[in-house]
Amino acid sequence: MPVNLSIKNVPDHLAAEVRRRAAAHHRSLQGELISILEEIVAQDKMLTPDGLLRGVRALGLKTPPESLKTIRRERDARSSR
Repeated sequence: MPVNLSIKNVPDHLAAEVRRRAAAHHRSLQGELISILEEIVAQDKMLTPDGLLRGVRALGLKTPPESLKTIRRERDARSSR
């Protein structure tokens, strides 16, 4: 069930910026505020490189030793072109 939120005493410059963003995105002020909140919440859920590494390590995945040879061979081939 949706919840009503109220923000009081918003500084004029901040309110003006949110209104500008809303107009630029063709949204109402309420639509823009919801979009900003969704963006912030999504950022908290984004996978970071450290998080990815922890996840891979938790799965116990290993990189085969021959992959280093393959990478070096490909890199050397590109640098000799």
